Amino acid sequence: MHFPPLDFSKIRTFPVAERSNKVAVEAFARPHVRGGSFTEFFNALPSFLAVQDLRAVALAIAEAVQAGRPVLLMMGAHPIKVGLNPLIVDAMKRGIFSAVAFNGAGAIHDFELCFQGETSEDVQRGLNDGSFGMAHETGALMNEAFRQGASEDTGAGRALGLATLGFPNRHLSILATGADFNIPVTVHIAVGTDIIHQHPSCDGAALGATSYRDFQTFAAVCAQLEGGVVLNVGSAVIMPEVFLKALTVARNLGHQVEKFTTATFDMTRHYRPSENVQRRPTALGGKGYYLVGHHEINLPLLLAAVTEAL
Repeated sequence: MHFPPLDFSKIRTFPVAERSNKVAVEAFARPHVRGGSFTEFFNALPSFLAVQDLRAVALAIAEAVQAGRPVLLMMGAHPIKVGLNPLIVDAMKRGIFSAVAFNGAGAIHDFELCFQGETSEDVQRGLNDGSFGMAHETGALMNEAFRQGASEDTGAGRALGLATLGFPNRHLSILATGADFNIPVTVHIAVGTDIIHQHPSCDGAALGATSYRDFQTFAAVCAQLEGGVVLNVGSAVIMPEVFLKALTVARNLGHQVEKFTTATFDMTRHYRPSENVQRRPTALGGKGYYLVGHHEINLPLLLAAVTEAL
């Protein structure tokens, strides 16, 4: 084959002033000044990529709160394990979070912190000797709460919140705050995934009844999400899957849930949050975001930004 040389002298160029650019100095970061406020710090961040997304999510939350629309927090256990309960509880009390939903592990860590101020055992050590998850009080108290809830047709989250009466750290408990302030806190249990399912006190029927009641409550929250916001913080599987089904129920029953904002905050990207939180639910006119980073950094930044916006 023959490849004749190209005549580079005939290449056409144009003035750089006519080019559209993605980066301009006006969007650059500015150094933080000692003694400056959080607003000054936040406004001085570079206006690119994740910062733009963070600002957009904070603004969407503030606008939803001001308009009286729901802000739903879905979460896994890790935000609890990195010390974020005080911020979440504060946001619930101030009317930022209208409802909270988490998996069974989230309920366990919240409950144990409320009960004794500590949680998160050494899994490897317990697995090696067969003691992992076998702490008596956690299983006995939580499983009894589920039985009580099932007998009263109460959801798992409210049953656990009511069971914390008398615990020393109720002021730090998401479950207790939900019960005290009548804020829906739902627990979505996958049987066999949680340590309390190993205990002789476990009642599968009670788990199913209370968690299913919470699914119905969760679907009712989803039915009102038009103009609202859904946050998914640290749940890669359970909450994205539950959310997709609850949203389907809401739409199936004729509720208009099309234009709302979703955002996943997690330490890496996962398939289900990308599809079931960010993309699929917002396809009818909403907006979805995915911010990657550590919960103990990103969630305080977000809530501080929302507080300033309000």
